[in-house]
Amino acid sequence: MSTGDDTVWMEGGCHCGAVRFRVRAARDLDVLDCNCSMCSKSGYLHLIVHARDFELLAAASALEEYRFGTETARHLFCRRCGIKSFYVPRSHPEGFSVNARCLDEGQVRSIRVRPYDGRNWEAARERLAREELAAGSPGS
Repeated sequence: MSTGDDTVWMEGGCHCGAVRFRVRAARDLDVLDCNCSMCSKSGYLHLIVHARDFELLAAASALEEYRFGTETARHLFCRRCGIKSFYVPRSHPEGFSVNARCLDEGQVRSIRVRPYDGRNWEAARERLAREELAAGSPGS
């Protein structure tokens, strides 16, 4: 999710540089800090975008996939350094969740972090869907 109309293409990637991507979002980001078993361990900050606003620039072959639970989400991480810089989330299978922490420095003006109760995923997803519908955001 991003706020404002000043969207730009920003680049990012994994630690070792084998995985590179670009994403179109506002320079003032609105991200989710999820407390589920996966995100709380990795410190992932979710920037949700439509597929049209995401482009893999390098090394699809460098990606490894991990699925758990419902096996809906496609957790993608670099086979070399282990960083998950983006993935296809269960909540938005038509798009991507980009880890805001994996965007290259100097591109983001501000980040608004909102808590997301991923431990109670179904209820949290319903709340988020209502918010996105009201705001006209990516999940709507």
